[in-house]
Amino acid sequence: MNPTLSELEARATDARNKAAFGGDAHIVCDNLVRIYKTEGVEVVALQGLDLVIDKGELVAIVGASGSGKSTLLNVLSGLDVPTAGVARVGGMDLLSMTPRDRLRYRRSVVGFIWQQTARNLLPYLNARENVELPMKLAGATRKGRAMELLELLGVASCATRKVSDMSGGEQQRVAIAVAIANSPQLVLADEPTGELDSETSEQVFAALRTANRELGVTVVIVTHDPLVSEQVDRTVGIRDGRTSSETLRRESAEGQIIAEEYAVLDRVGRLQLPRDFMSALNMERRVRLELESDHIGVWPSREEPSSD
Repeated sequence: MNPTLSELEARATDARNKAAFGGDAHIVCDNLVRIYKTEGVEVVALQGLDLVIDKGELVAIVGASGSGKSTLLNVLSGLDVPTAGVARVGGMDLLSMTPRDRLRYRRSVVGFIWQQTARNLLPYLNARENVELPMKLAGATRKGRAMELLELLGVASCATRKVSDMSGGEQQRVAIAVAIANSPQLVLADEPTGELDSETSEQVFAALRTANRELGVTVVIVTHDPLVSEQVDRTVGIRDGRTSSETLRRESAEGQIIAEEYAVLDRVGRLQLPRDFMSALNMERRVRLELESDHIGVWPSREEPSSD
C-alpha cells in the first residue's frame, strides 16, 4: 500500500528534525543568543549557547552569578524571548510563539519552582488547594489528584495546612506538587534549595527525583551551588553565556558512582578551558594545537625572543 501525502510529509519532517542539531531531543538550544538593553547599554547574557537534553533527564545547570543560567531558565520557561538562535522544547519553537501560545505553554507544558517559597504558594490556601489551583485554571481538575501528588512527595500530612504552618522543606515539596499538577513535560527549578539547610535540601531533591522517575517528567535545576550536581545524573556548567563543561555520573559494576567531567565542544569548534588550567600554564591569548592520532594537544604558545 502506497503512503499517503500526509504520511510522506510527516516522514520528511521527521528526517529534517533528526538531521538538525539535537534531532528529536526534548530540549534543544542551538547558538542561542539573548541581549538585554538597559539605559543604552547592551548586555549579552547568552552568547551562542548550545544545549541538548533528552526526555526524562534530571539535569543541573550550574554557574557563577552572571553566567547566563537564569536567563536560560527564563527562556525555557517561556518568560523571556531569545534574541536569536534556536530554542525548542518538545518540538515547540520558543522564538516564534504568539503571546497566546506562550501562555498555553506556561500553563500546560512547563512547571516552575522558585527559590522563594512565597512565590510558589498562596498563603491563604492550604496545600491541597494550592495543588488544585493550577488544575482549575486549566479547566482539567481531576478528583483526588492533588492528594495523590502530595502522598507521592511525602507531604500528605500537609494537605489541610496553610503555608505558615509548614516548614521550608514541606513548602518546597508542596511547590513541586503544584508544578507537576497539570502533568507538564518539563519542570524547571530555580535554586529550589537556596533557602534550606542541607538535610532539608536532601528531602527536596528526593522529591524532585521521585517526580522525575515516577512520572517521567524532565527536570532541569538551575543553581550556583556545585554540590547540587551530586544529586543529578548530568551537570552542565555555564560560563560567560555558553555551556563550558558537563559532568556525567554512572554506576559501576561494583555499585560505585563514577563522575566524569568533560569540556564542551560547541558546533563551531569553540572550547572553554578551565580557568585554573590556563592559570597554571600561563595560557593567554594564544595556544598551540597539535593533532595526534587519538587526541588534540593544547600547549602554551612559544613566544619568540624579540630581535633588537
